[in-house]
Amino acid sequence: MRIVSRILNLFAQWANLLFVKTKLLPDNPIEQFNLNPKLPTFYVTPLNSRADLAALDAVCKKVGLPRATQPQALAGKEIDRFIALQNPTPLFASVAKPSNALATGKEIFTALCGDTSAQAQIVPVTILWGRNPGKEKPGIGTLFSHSLTPSWLRKFFVVLFSGRDNLVRFSQPIDLNQLINDKSDVDELPQKLVRVARVHFRRQKLAATGPKLPSRDQLFSSLLAAPAIKKAIADEAKSKGLSYEEARLNAQELLDEIAANYSDAMVRVGDRILTWLWNKLYNGIEVKYAERVHQLADKGHEIIYVPCHRSHMDYLLLTYVIYHQGLVPPHIAAGVNLNFFPAGGIFRRSGAFFIRRSFAGNKLYSAVFKEYLSQLFIKGYSVKFYTEGGRSRTGRLLPPKTGMLAMTIQSMLRGIDRPISIVPVYIGYEHVMEINTYLKELAGNHKKNESIFAVFKAIKNLKNYGRGYLNFGEPINVNQYLNEHQSDWRDAIHPTDIQKPQWLNTQVAELADTIMTNINSAAALNAINLLATILLSNSQFALSKRKLLEQMSFYLTLQRSAKYNEQVTIPEDSAEQLLNHALKLNKLDVLSDELGEIIAIKEKERTLFNYYRNNIVHLFAVPSVIAQQLFNRFSVTVEECQQLLEVLYPLFAKEWFLTPMREDYISQILTCFSQQNLIEFDGKTAKVIKSSNELAQLEMLGKVSQLTLERYAITVSLIQKNQGVTRKTLESETDIIANRLGTLHGIKSPEFFDKKVLVAFINSLKEHGFIKVSDEQCIRAQEKLQTLQHHLNELLPASISESIQDTL
Repeated sequence: MRIVSRILNLFAQWANLLFVKTKLLPDNPIEQFNLNPKLPTFYVTPLNSRADLAALDAVCKKVGLPRATQPQALAGKEIDRFIALQNPTPLFASVAKPSNALATGKEIFTALCGDTSAQAQIVPVTILWGRNPGKEKPGIGTLFSHSLTPSWLRKFFVVLFSGRDNLVRFSQPIDLNQLINDKSDVDELPQKLVRVARVHFRRQKLAATGPKLPSRDQLFSSLLAAPAIKKAIADEAKSKGLSYEEARLNAQELLDEIAANYSDAMVRVGDRILTWLWNKLYNGIEVKYAERVHQLADKGHEIIYVPCHRSHMDYLLLTYVIYHQGLVPPHIAAGVNLNFFPAGGIFRRSGAFFIRRSFAGNKLYSAVFKEYLSQLFIKGYSVKFYTEGGRSRTGRLLPPKTGMLAMTIQSMLRGIDRPISIVPVYIGYEHVMEINTYLKELAGNHKKNESIFAVFKAIKNLKNYGRGYLNFGEPINVNQYLNEHQSDWRDAIHPTDIQKPQWLNTQVAELADTIMTNINSAAALNAINLLATILLSNSQFALSKRKLLEQMSFYLTLQRSAKYNEQVTIPEDSAEQLLNHALKLNKLDVLSDELGEIIAIKEKERTLFNYYRNNIVHLFAVPSVIAQQLFNRFSVTVEECQQLLEVLYPLFAKEWFLTPMREDYISQILTCFSQQNLIEFDGKTAKVIKSSNELAQLEMLGKVSQLTLERYAITVSLIQKNQGVTRKTLESETDIIANRLGTLHGIKSPEFFDKKVLVAFINSLKEHGFIKVSDEQCIRAQEKLQTLQHHLNELLPASISESIQDTL
């Protein structure tokens, strides 16, 4: 019998070699889970299948783990390494025979309990053939998918049709010590192991494929029967003089406009197209902190992805990355402006559902959309939306719009039985394909509607865009967040009758700010945003190659030793390697003379480079202010730096969504300056080493925050001079002065003239007690504003301060 089994295993391995293409997650399970290949190792899987065994065995051989097809010696006995929880369904029967899991488990635990020095590792391995979730009402396609437990014959067709989409995912080894401590009886331990593994595999399958899909008609029927929508239909009929059936038909048309029509086949086709696209567009996509999402999936959380929004590429990139992490692509809240032929149908079948910019005055639409969103959460679909509401035109995070987030919290109040976690996502590029369009829009041009012609034009202009960066930020457990900030939130839970609780707006606004803060905490430094930060601080947008490399090395060291946040990712490449990479992107000029090479931003790129600098300017905010203070005074104490930042940091934090400043941050920055031989620092007082090179490096770093401080100074000076000025007048006069300074000092940063940025700053001044705003929107300075003005005048160059005063 063993000989027959070995022959069949060899046949399966040969078939695996010819017909199967496996994606392994994670790439290095030994390193990821700290596995020891020398320890007795067992693999627990959902199904006893020779195809599964062959795929697992090939992966084990590749990564250097003990082979799954070979027995394991433990306590003098040979035990099968491959532990399957379930046998396949017999071809002509409906009930499968019991698997070997309990018997094998008993052998393992008997050996471990009989020898206290014995060790072993049992590793759960999820093996999927394709990612088809199946239908709630199975059809012919389900017969050849892995969504049902297959017989050996159906398994043959599953491998035949889905062998190129095989996924093998290792998980954290089961904690055997905890199992043994929890259950002292050896007979109970295998049952405990099987129960733990079944729950794990159920969650893994749901995370990888999503819940089973209803038919579109079935989905619409269930939604239209929901009490909230029935009430909205009745109200619509009454208010517009329609029959109930006519109003119901309107609701159905709205559902047809909104609802996704997810197709696993479309996602697989999209995966192949996007793989080609990324290889053509980018030199690589760097993904960090993906293990955070896997941990949430392992725990059975409902996952909501909330990325920043830089480009239309975000929709594709994040979905692609999630899919390649072995997770089901989320349903995506997309603007209805993207629902144009043929892209709308493709997006819809890839999981997009469409949302209008405004619900105002349309109660039926609001009710239909909220019910649809609630059903997504209740059924267990992951969701993605952009809380900024649109793409950033300046490169900085936009103030969050809270509509989708509020509806998410209201959906929670329906009594969802799983914890909900929000995953903020930072996305960055070395080239944003729409950046020229953004600049035109900031200059006053109207935003063009998306169309198929724009798509073809974009495809025609495909070129090397450098690298893309995607960092998963610190997740926010919404249940835990509300427990901490609104302890009575569960009192508002009701399965059907959802009244908007009084605390909702406040908690949603604070949660939105937390999301944006977590996005910026996971920022990614890259060659282009680093060069933009340096070269834009020089009046001619140029620097000698030697000086540029020195400054780049300084900034990289600063971010490694005095990080704004530990989650910020920093390139491992040297300054010279980063520069060489950036030169290939055709954004820089290399000029040569007798003294060497000069690196300059191409003239057409100078304004555009502000976008990339704004992606990371928050990382240099505090170091820049301290550097400017040192450059102006040559000697400062830690206490003086603290006093300055106590005034400025709350404004920075509001503008750039910063975390509270940690106590040792200033000392870390000064220590780094000292280690770079720019200053002398004894732990309390910092003194500048007065040589031209060190002063130049500090001056360049100080200029990183200069535009922001100039904007602050203009507004503050106007308020101080014109007590009682109205918001409208202040915005108008600030714009006039900003334009004048732009002309006098060559300022071309788009957000320097952006009224939205000004409005946000005025609100921040009010929130932190620098000003008071009357009911008539008249603004009056408070005593604190004088202190802020003093610090701004101290930090800014005399020429800038003089220009501001001359215009008042």
